[in-house]
Amino acid sequence: MLDAVYRRLLRPALFALDPELAHGASALALSPLQRHGALRRAVAPLFAPPADPRLGVQFLGRSLPNPFGVAAGFDKRCTLYNALGALGFAAVEVGTVTAHGQAGNPRPRLFRVPRDGALINRMGFNNPGCFAAEGALASARAEGVLLGVNLGKSKITALDDAASDYAVSAERLARFADYLVVNVSSPNTPGLRSLQSVDALGAIVAAVRRAVGREGPAVFVKLAPDLDDEALDTVVDFALAEGLGGLVATNTTLSREGLRTPPETVKAMGEGGLSGRPLRARANAVMRRLRRRAGPGLPIVGVGGIFSADDAWERLAAGATWLQVYTGFIYSGPTMVRGLCEALLRRLEAEGVESLAALTAGALDAGAKLPPRSG
Repeated sequence: MLDAVYRRLLRPALFALDPELAHGASALALSPLQRHGALRRAVAPLFAPPADPRLGVQFLGRSLPNPFGVAAGFDKRCTLYNALGALGFAAVEVGTVTAHGQAGNPRPRLFRVPRDGALINRMGFNNPGCFAAEGALASARAEGVLLGVNLGKSKITALDDAASDYAVSAERLARFADYLVVNVSSPNTPGLRSLQSVDALGAIVAAVRRAVGREGPAVFVKLAPDLDDEALDTVVDFALAEGLGGLVATNTTLSREGLRTPPETVKAMGEGGLSGRPLRARANAVMRRLRRRAGPGLPIVGVGGIFSADDAWERLAAGATWLQVYTGFIYSGPTMVRGLCEALLRRLEAEGVESLAALTAGALDAGAKLPPRSG
């Protein structure tokens, strides 16, 4: 019923608006759920996925009731995470947060590509900054959701000073986070992806770790799908050698290959990262490569192009520890988690697999670790 209401009424109304305005309207509609626990408790049963232990996954020693979280970018201001939990999400990654508040790139900077089930964005880490995020997170404890905080580099900060910039945000926000993510893979901040090199990344991770201390949350790194196999292997080796919490794969892509939308239409939208269905195949390939390189022990969060239960199954079978959605959520609406979980239970029964934990364990066992590169 609620799914039909979204598809037939709410989505057409939202999609008639500018995409960024539609996002603002959605955030406004969700904000009462963030503020009022009683309202969340009243609404949550309408969206709740099945309470079935077969859907549970493990992450950083914590049991998640289902494998779905919201990727960074939806809750940039850190003001919607409990509301999203009321929609059935087991986790929310807020941000991206930068040390300095910034307006982001000029509008328009967010575009729908409906024929491909995609979005193009060049937002530019628009957010109020880490001190405002600290106040927002302090005002409402995360209830029933695993909370990640995605950290980015301020645009005004020189690349040579990136490590200290990330450290400022980490120091302010670590006490609220179950895990932190160093985002060096957005295509929308000039030069940012150059920080995926091990030398630059090592300095940033070291600075973040010093800022949060020994008892701080696990530190993850978010990767671009446009890295080649050698670069992916290098980051995995770095993550294992440094004892990182894990990886998040993947961010948006600069590629426009394989789109059904006419090239002139896509070109008119301009630069930016592409997300959604066109990213699925590449994100799966990256996941398989990362898992094969890493072996079973390293947590890897799978994100990119997940719309259906079959998409989720494929990513988990490729080696993901758990999953995040963003563009699929925009297109599918607030009943997405419930629908995906119901379909996953049917898939488990059809495949004769005991649980999602058994599916992921099988994927981990099957991923023979590649030997380290020589030299």
